[in-house]
Amino acid sequence: MSKSQETFNKKEREKKRLKKKQDKLKRKEERKENATKGATLDDMIAYVDENGNLTDTPPDPAAKTKIDASTIEISIPKGGKEVMPSVRNGKVDFYNDAKGFGFIRESGTQEKYFFHVNGLIDEVRENDKVTFELEQGLKGLNAVQVTKMK
Repeated sequence: MSKSQETFNKKEREKKRLKKKQDKLKRKEERKENATKGATLDDMIAYVDENGNLTDTPPDPAAKTKIDASTIEISIPKGGKEVMPSVRNGKVDFYNDAKGFGFIRESGTQEKYFFHVNGLIDEVRENDKVTFELEQGLKGLNAVQVTKMK
């Protein structure tokens, strides 16, 4: 006579599997009992109060303010480069002619502005006094129309 192929470990795994299945069915039944079938639309609607919080009570129609739709402006901000008209003075603080960029330190505010070789009108070197204009670039203000002061 041969031994049974069912070991203790196999029996335990089968018991766990059956217990999981029963627990799952039990949870399913609980969900069915607690389900709110047939809830009306008014029960499902949420309102936002004047402070931005969700509430189930509708707002007071007397407190409603009338807004003229023609006064609302919707537009896309202009992208790219906005040229600032004033000409500024400064000194070339750093310039790498191999890579074609540098920085100008403004005389009045001591702020540094990036410039590219494409924004140069005259050839410049470090410590040259220059005049330039500013325009908005992708990462901040850039110096353009850089000319060497004579």
